[in-house]
Amino acid sequence: MSLGSEALRVAREAAIGAGEILSEYLGKLDLERMQRKSSRRDLQTEADLESERYLVRCLREAFPSHAIEAEEETRDDLGEAPRWFLDPLDGTVNFVHRLPAFAVSMGLFVQGVPEVAVVHLPTLRETFTARRGGGAHLNGEPLRVSEQTELAESVLATGFPYRRGELEHDNLANFQALFHEVRGLRRMGSAAIDLAYTAAGRFDGYWELHLAPHDVAAGALLVREAGGRVTDLAGGEDWLRGGNIVAAGPLLHERLRARLEFAPEGTRP
Repeated sequence: MSLGSEALRVAREAAIGAGEILSEYLGKLDLERMQRKSSRRDLQTEADLESERYLVRCLREAFPSHAIEAEEETRDDLGEAPRWFLDPLDGTVNFVHRLPAFAVSMGLFVQGVPEVAVVHLPTLRETFTARRGGGAHLNGEPLRVSEQTELAESVLATGFPYRRGELEHDNLANFQALFHEVRGLRRMGSAAIDLAYTAAGRFDGYWELHLAPHDVAAGALLVREAGGRVTDLAGGEDWLRGGNIVAAGPLLHERLRARLEFAPEGTRP
């Protein structure tokens, strides 16, 4: 079995297991033990930590030579080794407020190229998967991005940074610029879900600033394998660590990207 096939199998099983952990915590959190990270909005719960530790154990057992870069605790420095980017609970604020829009996100990069992606939504029972060259799927069914060409007929997704009160470029100007031009704008509160839904054609496009690699590593491959285009807001390839991303069907991507303003030096998380 190839690395991609085995990695996808392991990641899918691990994400579903982590989703079961999250489901056990949903609505039962000890709010006194909840931590705040970069701001009062950036929360860390027992569920985040237990989910991440479970994912790390699964990956260490299956791929001991791989590096892991996760949101909460784990940061390996193994040079050119295959690297996993993990978000054990993307949409923590939703989770704390018992909203079902949260996900486990796992992306594998090999020699800097996205190889495997899993985004699992436990409450909604949706598991999005992709392998480079193998297409993107939702619960085993193939996905395709939207063929929409017109912004006026598009439903777009975006998000806002936790530290939005401290940042000059908080994405509000982009939201306002598109507000009257498009059919709808949505804010799910999870970059992984936004990208997965773009891959599924539920959203016609998605953009956001101030992101980290674990936010986009998996979802970007889903979009690409579903036939979409993913770049940074400058139109380049620095979307993984550059802090900003735009994803859409190939016919809409450039029209969307051209409407967005950002400052490269101000978009890293």
